[in-house]
This record gives sequence, structure tokens and C-alpha cells, in this order.
Amino acid sequence: MERIARRGPDAIAAELESRGERVCEQMLFHWRLWRRPAQCPPPGDWRVWLVMAGRGFGKTRVGAEWVRAVAENNARARIALVGATQDEVRRVMVEGESGLLAVSHPARRPRWEPSLGRLTWPSGAQAFAFSADRPESLRGPQHSHAWCDEIGKWPKGEEAWDNLMLSLRLGTRPRAVATTTPRPVALIRRLVAEDGVVRTGGRTAANRSALPPAFLKAMTENHGGTRLGRQELDGELIEEVAGALWSRAGLERSRRRDGPAFRRVVVGVDPPASSGGDACGIVAVALGTDGVGYVLEDASVEKATPEAWAAAVAGCAARHGADRVVAEANNGGEMVASVLRAADARLPVRLVHAARGKVARAEPVAMLHAAGRVLLLGVFPALEDELCGLVTGGGYQGPGRSPDRADAMVWALSELMLGGRAEARVRVA
Repeated sequence: MERIARRGPDAIAAELESRGERVCEQMLFHWRLWRRPAQCPPPGDWRVWLVMAGRGFGKTRVGAEWVRAVAENNARARIALVGATQDEVRRVMVEGESGLLAVSHPARRPRWEPSLGRLTWPSGAQAFAFSADRPESLRGPQHSHAWCDEIGKWPKGEEAWDNLMLSLRLGTRPRAVATTTPRPVALIRRLVAEDGVVRTGGRTAANRSALPPAFLKAMTENHGGTRLGRQELDGELIEEVAGALWSRAGLERSRRRDGPAFRRVVVGVDPPASSGGDACGIVAVALGTDGVGYVLEDASVEKATPEAWAAAVAGCAARHGADRVVAEANNGGEMVASVLRAADARLPVRLVHAARGKVARAEPVAMLHAAGRVLLLGVFPALEDELCGLVTGGGYQGPGRSPDRADAMVWALSELMLGGRAEARVRVA
């Protein structure tokens, strides 16, 4: 059967059509035929397997199939099934469409005793239902394995997890699988950084063959690139940094689909010191007829030569009809202007020199954003990550070595809304 699976879905379908009903039934319950590589248990001597992925990825199926394989092959297995509530263990992990009863072949299906919260397999293995909102219930019992579902919404996450880990003391190699949509809660942050935890995952779209096309289309159109979409669809762990100038929630509130007519368009540029170093930040912004600043595009480029990033700046300026390019000249001086004008001699370039750090320069623009005077026309994941990593008094705590995209946006908005005073402080009502 595994030989057929390696030939792909068409080969499996043809095989199902050509074989008898009994063989077809066996193939339908043969998980190795259907699972994707990202749904396979990781190799190695791990203690915890953290499956953190988007909704619809198939996380529940992964957990249920792992438990089923353990129970059918280990008569002495004693497995803890832990969900946010007892009801969720029953409805999702046991009786759900991808739960333990559904994934088991009728001849090997466990006996479910809801009143006892107990599953018993023909092999003799047993599983017991526990609720994370009652951590004390995990004191006393001993287990060899555990499946923990949606740990990101456990009401008493760390306490329940600690009690469960203390109960994993049967057998020679106790193990736990945790399946969850990522949320920046204490337990998930802790597991991501903990030794002995192997992390896998993936995007909702990876399971597109099992999801309605209309669902994927609607979710992508409505949430693609937003914080919610990156968390719930792409399976990313999006964290808030304490003291950041921008918050994820604030950025979401400022997002718009369209804007008014524009008075001016400026492209901000934060050139890299070398082609192999930081990105070249390139961000286009506009001043609307309503007096509000709008972020139009993040056209930043990575590891580009001077000629390449200058061409990217010229292209961005042309797309939006920019009347000015503002470029930081601390790295390269007049060479920056020369490279830009070589790409397009018509570019109206103004060089600016930074006397203070990137965070200090960003503070006035962050205040404008907080006051509703700067809005986002679209989604800009990389730029937004950098904005949320700028911390007052704490430097930069975002992705990459430097917030080049954020700095380019600050220069451009300062030109539009602060009279070019990128380092001036403003007062907003």
C-alpha cells in the first residue's frame, strides 16, 4: 500500500476503483497512504511533539492517528487526552469527524465509555479524558503517552501542562503530542523555547484538497497577511513586544481597503551598507486630501546590489507617481543620490541624515498612527513585524538585524506630515 501511496493521489484513486470493497475499506483507514510529510511524526528521541499550524491543516487528525497507532501497537499504553474542557475532549478528540472513533477501523475501534471518560482498544490499551480547566484532576494518574489539543486556549495552561508532565512516568519512553493553532500565550512561548520539544506545522492551504475552495478563497481574501490570517491560516506565532511603539491591534484597526485622492506621494529609502547585509527599505506613502497619511506599498528588497535596489526604488516611484524620494545618506552619502539618479535621472531625490536612532525617529510617526492620522492601505507583514519590534527605550526587538522597512516608512511619513523633520517631536490631540 505504501508503494501505491508514493505514486500519488491518482494512483490511490485508481487502486480503490480496481479493488474489492474489503480492500478499499482497509485502504481508507491506512493513514500512511493519505498523510502529508508535515503530518508525519518527527524522527529522533523527542519527548514533546508540538504541532502548531493553521486551522484546517489537519492537526486533530494528526493527534488522533498518533494515539491510534500507539494504542494498537502497545497493549500497556495508558494515554491522557487533554482538551480545554471535558466537552471538547468528547466532541473533538473522541467523537469528532477527525477524532479517535472516526479514524479507527471498525474491527479495531476502541470502546468509548462517556460516563467514565475512557477509551479501551481491543489491544488492551486505554485512554482517559481530562480537562485543562481542572488541572488537579491530572494529579495521581500515571500515563505513558498524552495528546493535548488546542493548548493555546487552555484556561489554566501552565498548571495543567505541569501536572500532565509529572504524570508521564510509565513505560520506557513517555511522550506527548500537542496540537494547536498558535497563540502568544505563556505555555506556547515556553514550549517553543524548551529543550526536548520538536516543533512542526504548516498552513491551512496545505490541506486544500480536503477543504472547500470557497472557504479558502474567502479566508484568504478577508484575512490574508493580517495578524489574524498569519496566526489562524499560516500557523505563525505572532507575539506582542512589551513597550512597542506599534501594537498588532492598532495596526489592524488602521487597515483600510481604499482611500481618498492623494495630494502627494513620497517614497522613503533606507539604503543598506552592503549588498550582502541588511535589506534596502523602500516604502511608498501618500498624503490624502483628508490630511491623513496612507502607507501604499512595501517594495523593500533583500541582499540587492546598489543597481538592483536603486531600480526597485525607481520602479516603486513610477508605480505610484511619487513626487519625491527621501533617502537616508548616513551610509554612502552622495553615492546614494548618484545610484538613484543613475537608475532614473528624473527621480527627485532628497538626502536626509540621521542624528538619532531609528526608535527615536519613529516615535513622532507612531504618535500620528495612534491618533488615527496614519492608515495602512493593505497588508504589509514584514513591515508590520518591524514596526511592532520598535520599543521605546529598548531599541529594536523585531525580526532581522535592523528595521529597515520601518525606517523607510518613517522617513517618508516625516517628509509628508512633519515637514521633513524626522526627528521632531509632535503633539497629537
